[in-house]
Amino acid sequence: MTSTSARKHAAKRPPMGWNSWDCFGSSVTEDLVLANAEFMAAELKPFGWDTIVVDIQWYEPNPGEHHYNAVSDPVLDAWGRQLPAPNRFPSASDGSFKALADRVHALGLRFGVHMMRGIPKKAVELDLPVLGGDTTASKIADRDNACTWNPDNFGIDHSAPGAQAYYDSQVAQFAEWGVDFVKLDDVLHPPTQSVEIAAYSRAIDKCGRPIVLSLSPGKALSFAHLDALREHAEMWRISDDLWDDWSALLEMFQRAARWAPYQVPGAWGDADMLPLGRIGIHAHVGEDRLSRLTFEEQRTMLTLWCMMRSPLMFGGHLPDTPSDTLELLRNPEVLALLESRSSREIVRDHSLVIWKAELEDAEACAVFWLGDDPADLEVHLADLGCTQRTRVRDLWEGADVPIEDGRVRVRVPAHGARLLRLE
Repeated sequence: MTSTSARKHAAKRPPMGWNSWDCFGSSVTEDLVLANAEFMAAELKPFGWDTIVVDIQWYEPNPGEHHYNAVSDPVLDAWGRQLPAPNRFPSASDGSFKALADRVHALGLRFGVHMMRGIPKKAVELDLPVLGGDTTASKIADRDNACTWNPDNFGIDHSAPGAQAYYDSQVAQFAEWGVDFVKLDDVLHPPTQSVEIAAYSRAIDKCGRPIVLSLSPGKALSFAHLDALREHAEMWRISDDLWDDWSALLEMFQRAARWAPYQVPGAWGDADMLPLGRIGIHAHVGEDRLSRLTFEEQRTMLTLWCMMRSPLMFGGHLPDTPSDTLELLRNPEVLALLESRSSREIVRDHSLVIWKAELEDAEACAVFWLGDDPADLEVHLADLGCTQRTRVRDLWEGADVPIEDGRVRVRVPAHGARLLRLE
């Protein structure tokens, strides 16, 4: 058995890692996973980045080029559980991710997988037995509760005898493989699949390994589910998929402001992956490109995510990351904001947005300018509640900012941010 507190401890700080979706969609291979893991271990691990997540359909030998195949054909074991496709993950020829997880662990990193809620349609069609459930796949399937955008699974009827055993056996197998993180998908669209989430959480608590549970996606997520989310998961998305578009980043400001006051250790609202660096390499996720966000917009994104204390999951192919983007990921003073005691938006006035975070011995202030032209701004320490502070430093530039008559003057680029530490 695993205590829920052990899971919460594993995510006491917002998780930081890499996820294969933004660059490879459903087509990632073992070599690509290892290339990103090795790069992370060498370049990012000292700064807290430590998790590698294999996203959707790792069990599909031929996942499709531009869209999901209309009929899913996953690799399954005799109990209807998904196995890694060996043509894409050669070390899984034994039907296990253990060899890949071991290699990731040897780099000092954690290993994660994506899962769709439910039970594979193929297992239901074959009416495979459920390990430990004294039932079969067809008897626990909820055919009227399938995902609307992915063909893999039917939902599970959790009122059916033996239904819990399917998730128990699936997660127990993940624990045997050495999985540290599960991204469970299609559970937060209204209405929230609360029964599915609770069932999966129970399975993790039974598996003997403190697997961190991440829930997706989260468009229009309501605070009505906050207590249950905190009880059963360590992180949950607060948006639909976020891509490299300024208007999408602009929209995230209101979601971040709404959720920031509710962030607590071990239970994090997630502003979604960072679509930075080289993304869209596989046709499933668009055209092969470097992120369309400007450098200033990328810095704004990292500033907002860190001020909100969102998990950070990098979406680009790490070995091809431009040096200026890579440096954004390696600023220890900025990343330390993830461990602030609280944070919130304190000003929203047309294009001006200001956030404040409480640190152990200081405050942090993020000044965002959402306008299309640069702006020269005055920020009064009295407006920040920081009149006793005598030193201001810009954390991105690493330079002091003069205080004049209880205020600082800053020039903020278009769509940009200045991040200040007040000591």
